[in-house]
Amino acid sequence: MVTATKFCLYTSILSQTRRTLSMGAAAACALLISACGGGESSSTTSEQDSAAKSAAEAEIAIPTLDLEKTDLTFGFIKLTDMAPLAIAYEKGFFEDEGLYVTLEPQANWKVLLDRVIDGELDGAHMLAGQPLAATIGFGTEAHIITPFSMDLNGNGITVSNDVWAEMKPNIPVMDDGRPVHPISASALKPVVDRFKSEGKPFNMGMVFPVSTHNYELRYWLAAGGIHPGFYSPDDVSGQIGADAFLSVTPPPQMPATLEAGTIYGYCVGEPWNQQAVFKGVGVPVITDYEIWKDNPEKVFGISAGFADENPNTTLALTKALIRAAIWLDENDNANRPEAVEILSRSEYVGADEEVIANSMTGTFEYEKGDKRAVPDFNVFFRYNATYPFYSDAVWYLSQMRRWGQISEPKSDEWYDETAKKVYKPEIYIKAARMLVDDGLANEADFPWDSDGYKAPTPAEDFIDGVPFDGKQPNAYLESMVIGLKGTQTIQGSEIVD
Repeated sequence: MVTATKFCLYTSILSQTRRTLSMGAAAACALLISACGGGESSSTTSEQDSAAKSAAEAEIAIPTLDLEKTDLTFGFIKLTDMAPLAIAYEKGFFEDEGLYVTLEPQANWKVLLDRVIDGELDGAHMLAGQPLAATIGFGTEAHIITPFSMDLNGNGITVSNDVWAEMKPNIPVMDDGRPVHPISASALKPVVDRFKSEGKPFNMGMVFPVSTHNYELRYWLAAGGIHPGFYSPDDVSGQIGADAFLSVTPPPQMPATLEAGTIYGYCVGEPWNQQAVFKGVGVPVITDYEIWKDNPEKVFGISAGFADENPNTTLALTKALIRAAIWLDENDNANRPEAVEILSRSEYVGADEEVIANSMTGTFEYEKGDKRAVPDFNVFFRYNATYPFYSDAVWYLSQMRRWGQISEPKSDEWYDETAKKVYKPEIYIKAARMLVDDGLANEADFPWDSDGYKAPTPAEDFIDGVPFDGKQPNAYLESMVIGLKGTQTIQGSEIVD
């Protein structure tokens, strides 16, 4: 029999494991009032006992793992693709796993990475290139791994109003006068050429040297015949031989920097492209979905040491993040309006709901008033978005090699081995199996038999029409018109074979 005392214990536990009460918990509390409030606890009926126990236990997911660490601090940058962290926190998925998490916004990507390496953060929302670059020693050296890919797509490239005005005559239009998308960087090339002929640098912003944004911007520019520049061991500016000069600008500062004229365009995640539209300072010309359909974006990064010392905690946090991703995409994005409200709060992204909703709820606004349906602009779970594929890692490594961040040629085997040091699908799959066994996820939603590599990406999924096979990175690099390949290296400002 469930006495009032026991029921009070159930609800006490419930209050510690939920930040807010659902309707089920509210019903349980009504029974608590009946059982505890009137001095009638001894007469609690068996029906009330059963209902109380069921209501409480339905709200409590008792951890089945012996957790090595329960109090965790995770970092993030104020972008909409940090959503799985916010949702796992707000919906109680972390607490269901016995984890008590603090989420802390970070000043920039370097600070975030350094704090994970130093152990001040237990993990963080990271640029997909960060764990890879750190592990191979480009920049700060440390072994960082990822058991969870946070999303697909979510970025855009924006140019200033003046640059857009110069580009428009070079862009074909539809019958209604709106530009045909996707827009090639070849429409930007005459503008860049004019700057060059006048001796002026054409400056563009990206968020970090090993960010998806850097590689996507470079990919788009190169596909349109604009050289984005090389890196070398002696010059890490990334501007060797450049037509367009790319440099780091923190995401929230992008629109203001564009408005000030310091840069003429940028690549960034949301909501900072849509913010430029709302402020009237710029025009997003292309999304990363149009550069590479369903491209991987952010990952959740932890140190290899943390994972080794806390294997069950690592599984538990991965389970919570998978549940958050499912929630974000389920029922054809039915939960996105609620997610937008959560993300708009100052402790998360802190942008207006309307700005976040402009891309988060299945649309994307290019030129002011030109809002188009892009249902997959933000993907958090479908298409195996959360599975950490080795092929995703190989693509990032191939771009590091293409632009000289990896200065020497590497074998295909090296790419495979490096990907496997960082991306950990074995952790992900174990966490997914536990969720399925607990009835919290569907068997059909996970790639159980994957060897860690996606099927080759077809030519039509890339803006330049070049297919990608993660098992053949050197052949992929050979197919690029602009970029290092084979045995090529950068010496001074020259390519040497």
